[in-house]
Amino acid sequence: MQCYTALTPPTAVDFSVILQFVPGQGPNLVVAKSSLLQIFKTKAVSTEIEPSQSNGSRRQNTSRYENRIANDDDGFEASYLAGDSLATKTDRANLQKLILITEVQLAGTVTGLARISKKIAGSSGDALLMAFKDAKMSLVAWDSEKQALSTISIHYYEKDELQGAPWASPLSNHVNFLAADPGSRCAALKFGARNLAILPFRQPDEDIEMDDWSEEVDGQRRSRDQPDAVVQGASIIEDTPFAPSFVLRLSNLDSSLLHPVHLAFLHEYREPTFGVLASTSAASNSLGRKDHFVYKIFTLDLQQKESTTILSVSGLPQTLFRVVPLPAPVGGALLVGNNELIHIDQSGKPNGVAVNPLTKQETSFALVDQSELDLRLEGCEIEVLAADLGELLIILNDGRMALVTFRIDGRTVSGLDVKMISDEAGGSIIPGRVSTLSKIGRNAMFAGSEEGDSVVFGWTRKQSQAGRRKSRLQDVGLDIDMDDGGLEEEDEEDDDDDLYGEEPAPRKQSLAASTSAKGGELEFRIHDRLLSLAPIQAMTYGQPVFLEGSEEEQNSAGVRSDLQLVCAVGRDKASSLAIMNQAIQPKVIGRFDFPEARGFWTVFAKKPIPKSLQGDKGPAAFGNDYTTSGIFDKFMIVAKVDLDGYEKSDVYAVTGAGFESLTGTEFDPAAGFTIEAGTMGKDSRIIQVLKSEVRVYTGDFELSQAVPMFDEDTGADPRALSASIADPYLLIIRDDSSAFVAQIDDDMDLEEMRKDDETLVTTKWLTGCLYADSNGVFGEEPAEKKGKPAESILMFLLSASGALYIYRLPDLSKPVYVAEGLSFIPPGLSADYAARRGTAKETIAEILVADLGDAASKSPYLILRHANDDLTIYQPYRYKTGASLGLSKTLFFTKLPNSKFAKSPEEADDDEATHQPRCLSMRRCNNVGGYSTVFLPGASPSFILKSSKSMPKVVPLQGLGAMAMSSFHTEGCEHGFIYADSQSIARVTQLPTDWSYGETGLAVKKIPIGKDVAAAAYHPPTQSYVVGCNVPEPFELPRDDDYHKEWAREVLAFKPNVDRATLKLLSPITWTVVDEIQMEPCEEVLCVETLNLEVSEATNERKQLIAVGTAVKKGEDLATKGHVYVYDIADVIPKPGRPETSKKLKLVAKEDIPRGAVTAISAIGTQGLMLVAQGQKCMVRGLKEDGTLLPVAFMDMNCYVTSVRELPGTGLCLMADGFKGVWFTGYTEEPYKMMLFGKSNTSLRTLNADFLPDGKDLSIVASDDDGHIHILQFDPEHPKSLQGHLLLHKTTFNTGAHHPTRSLLLPASASPNNPTEQDAVPASRPHVLLLASPTGVIAALRPLSETSYRRLSSLVSHLINSLPPVAGLNPKGYRMPNANCPPAAVETGMSRGIGIVDGTILERFSQFGRAKRDDVVTKAGYSGPEEVRSDLEGVLGWAGLGYF
Repeated sequence: MQCYTALTPPTAVDFSVILQFVPGQGPNLVVAKSSLLQIFKTKAVSTEIEPSQSNGSRRQNTSRYENRIANDDDGFEASYLAGDSLATKTDRANLQKLILITEVQLAGTVTGLARISKKIAGSSGDALLMAFKDAKMSLVAWDSEKQALSTISIHYYEKDELQGAPWASPLSNHVNFLAADPGSRCAALKFGARNLAILPFRQPDEDIEMDDWSEEVDGQRRSRDQPDAVVQGASIIEDTPFAPSFVLRLSNLDSSLLHPVHLAFLHEYREPTFGVLASTSAASNSLGRKDHFVYKIFTLDLQQKESTTILSVSGLPQTLFRVVPLPAPVGGALLVGNNELIHIDQSGKPNGVAVNPLTKQETSFALVDQSELDLRLEGCEIEVLAADLGELLIILNDGRMALVTFRIDGRTVSGLDVKMISDEAGGSIIPGRVSTLSKIGRNAMFAGSEEGDSVVFGWTRKQSQAGRRKSRLQDVGLDIDMDDGGLEEEDEEDDDDDLYGEEPAPRKQSLAASTSAKGGELEFRIHDRLLSLAPIQAMTYGQPVFLEGSEEEQNSAGVRSDLQLVCAVGRDKASSLAIMNQAIQPKVIGRFDFPEARGFWTVFAKKPIPKSLQGDKGPAAFGNDYTTSGIFDKFMIVAKVDLDGYEKSDVYAVTGAGFESLTGTEFDPAAGFTIEAGTMGKDSRIIQVLKSEVRVYTGDFELSQAVPMFDEDTGADPRALSASIADPYLLIIRDDSSAFVAQIDDDMDLEEMRKDDETLVTTKWLTGCLYADSNGVFGEEPAEKKGKPAESILMFLLSASGALYIYRLPDLSKPVYVAEGLSFIPPGLSADYAARRGTAKETIAEILVADLGDAASKSPYLILRHANDDLTIYQPYRYKTGASLGLSKTLFFTKLPNSKFAKSPEEADDDEATHQPRCLSMRRCNNVGGYSTVFLPGASPSFILKSSKSMPKVVPLQGLGAMAMSSFHTEGCEHGFIYADSQSIARVTQLPTDWSYGETGLAVKKIPIGKDVAAAAYHPPTQSYVVGCNVPEPFELPRDDDYHKEWAREVLAFKPNVDRATLKLLSPITWTVVDEIQMEPCEEVLCVETLNLEVSEATNERKQLIAVGTAVKKGEDLATKGHVYVYDIADVIPKPGRPETSKKLKLVAKEDIPRGAVTAISAIGTQGLMLVAQGQKCMVRGLKEDGTLLPVAFMDMNCYVTSVRELPGTGLCLMADGFKGVWFTGYTEEPYKMMLFGKSNTSLRTLNADFLPDGKDLSIVASDDDGHIHILQFDPEHPKSLQGHLLLHKTTFNTGAHHPTRSLLLPASASPNNPTEQDAVPASRPHVLLLASPTGVIAALRPLSETSYRRLSSLVSHLINSLPPVAGLNPKGYRMPNANCPPAAVETGMSRGIGIVDGTILERFSQFGRAKRDDVVTKAGYSGPEEVRSDLEGVLGWAGLGYF
């Protein structure tokens, strides 16, 4: 019994599409990452770039994955200079930035996306059609009222009668893909061997759309929304945007379509028309088949469900694999092959080009010879670059770019040319293969990748001055303002003309006239980037390392994790090492003891201009001391509590990296304890809020005014508990639950505001805040697209009854918004929300409205802090806006997912910050490391971070609890922060600029390797990493082979590529390569492990060494061989100025394996031996002093061993065969012997296998090639196991597309609820199994007790029944094994119904309101929410992995 929880989201981009999905947001980019759907809008940002950057020469700077601003409060000007001098001459350019609108977890694997026009969807935005694995389609649209996806329909085609013959292969064995008609008249899903599901869409009545309708002649004009026939007020025609779908057999359309390869709908046809690339026989080089592919075009009659063949071209090369439809003026389709490009126009006329020398050998089709390009088109992606110029962009599988240009004579294509884009023009800015291309506007494109970071890139054209002036008049897309919708209406009209028919003649002439002006040399540059951790090739862990004795090592004490997770991610040139931690590890600038600190506030204020200097000159004439433009923080106010409990405050002058005491001012330390501090009066007054009064100072701390809390009318003397400042207003919540609201006037006098609203006076207020609304989200009328909204100040108050009140200052006569149910924490909050009677309320300790985001995008969020420091985040949005509607009718809040828990009460009780009185509220920080963020102090210090491409994430701060915190912006610590922990240590810190936080919710740093990483290992004695890389190089058959002398005479101009291994030694001090060893030609690294081996037979000395397994592959005619290398890491004299180069790889042993590759290596036994999987054997070998590896025991295997594991110190081994299942074996040392205990099903294709111990229970976790996790068990006493010879099958869990290919068994850190776990013996301690997948998902598999399993599985069942299904998908069915999944082992009656708990569903528990949560908790058998929280803490997120 286990629980599966994803620790990181999928980051590999599979599909993307551009459509008008969210109304009012311009064109949206929808990205599918297997089971995650993300919706972006785009924003044009004017940025200064270097001339060298514009031509792509800075493309290698891949170490920084998020650009951060540095002392740049206005925008992005400094964020793209990459740390270079600001004095360099720069150019300006518009860069397209991605802004995430929302993301949705799907209970399915997306296999295709398509846009369906808004005219069909019947909504204000386009609809999105999604295809899923195993023949499903969902049609969804955007629900503006709920700010979520709305499912229109779902279509299943998994019935057995649709699969054809009973012996037909299952759906998962075929490539299923989605295609949509450009005119949104229908969509097609190809599934199975040759099935085509057609989904027609209802078309609007063309007569209604005509402008020349005459009621006198044509009768009364029918409303667009009125159905065709109405009987007794109900429509007799189904009111859906689609008609019933139907399935066509491609072989019934035409007998030649027995083996379909690809199809696509074509442009410029009046009826839905698609082209199919197929053959009567499968492609095969070995059978001598040649030019047997055929391309046919069919037109569909959706009413009769029939098709007609209108065109056929035969004799095409068999290497063609894709049909790319082309819009006007080119038209037709481009057929893409491995070695050629062939264009077929609407009349069937072909024009083609050969792009490498192999084309002549594999086809006789007439092609223009451009074989000198030597291009490999396998895995390439093609997108239209400029339709009117006939230009297409090709991105090859190695990331290089090529331009395809069509020669057009009138309406006829006379030929096409392929030209490579040079590196100087940015032709290599993309590091590897891309999976999808989507054009954004006229001059930008999104390239999604499964093997590295996805990017948005744009292009410009070099032109002469005359041509440039003309193009500015003719090309309206040069300066696209994506905030205004991105694509102008004119652009959309152009697209519609291309889709629905021929263009008007005048438009054609204008396009032809502008062709010469638009032409020119292209230059490409990167605009934006999506972080990717996919695919994960290897996974290990190590310790953070610093240069010994350095200042960084001393400063980092207490803010560094014990370990860091290191993964080899990416492929080819995009390969990197990703270092991951679950908490932020700040860069410490200064560290010192500050035992009295309980609160920090850094401020900057203008000094008053002396009267003798005042005149006509402005403040800027007297220097920065009299202005606030571009200055750093000047002062820091500190609230203190000494050892005797005496409260006071001090003021300090801020220096470059610290502060010093400030004297000679009117600041009175003995005045009391500071609650809040800030500036008002346009930064000319410093405000200090004490418990008993408010003090107002000038810019040089001369006391200007003191406003006491004493009420002269009632005689009450309340004390301030919390305060909020938003110039020119001040809000104070006092201990008598009253609100004090003050305003500073033009004379810089702070006066209490009159409370005209009786509710404001009589209501008990728990907490409140002020917010300066600069985005117009809370405006009386939302900001116009092109106008900047006027800033308004709003006051948010939470009453004792749990109601949220909003006042628009300075009007205190009545609230503009009242929501009674905030304390019920509903999923959606509105002014008319009403909770069920008797529902319990949450204890809300604090509310805060703050902007979250980065320099590209900021938006407000409502943040609730609960009594236990858990956080709930709401996003405000407007709906049904209008001049007559008030804020109460148009403002809504939706709850965002947040599965992060604060420390449990038991764990928090150990931190001193818990026992200190809560002096510090949540801190709003406008710029910390480029983020606009909120900091949570206390025992669980955390930042709420949001990048422009992510949702808000709660990221912990490494170390102890924080008792005081403030932003800290000085010359020596730009945009940093200062905080004091519970051990009274104050640190001046920064967020490291080369780490990313928002996209994954983790601290991630990527170290570029630039070569495909196959394996990685950490060497603890030297604290170094060894990485095995494979680099492709041209291959030649061995010329010295005695049996094939003809190989010596072979001459190939276009050689294939094979991998050659390189072993790299990396120092984690600087993350640079300090040593490198190149292997033999054609030798490939398969595994690298750190083993504790015996190096001396006489003394039995042990040493940790690096073992490397390789394969030598020299073509299919020669047998594969292998090598086992054993390396030590020796100390050497470092290079001058590089102390990290004091290590070098030293070869200790090498063993040739004549038959088979070395695919896996593991330690085994207690005598320092190794287990080597070599070919079809697993052999135990020992290292001898003469440098040989002596075999002592072996076991014969079947086909190909994918992984071997040993449970440390037990001799129990696990061997996974890629075709024949899992073997559970034992190893003894006296005598040396390996014996087979049990086997799984021999038809199980195993990618990875590992152990998961839980006390005295031992589970075997095996993952197959279809994404299933199988839990097996060895039980010789069970009668069905045949005395243990057969393993027992416990359960199977479907991970979807997240196939676990790597695993890492780790001991669980002690739970705060059970601290005795830390003292348990290693064998009985709980463990966590980390699973890594090619999609970038890292998941945790944790064992559960029977009690926890029963309650959590019941909770999951009730959650599934309560959660709205997204896209009509079934979360429970998603986790069930596929119908064609073979049994992994012997089935037992007791294993039925026992599954793995889905942690993805458990993470959504927090999305419910309190009423629904209590209901689900009761049904699941829990006594209360605290008990559920305790269980969820142990299974969600990084629970048990605290050392990371």
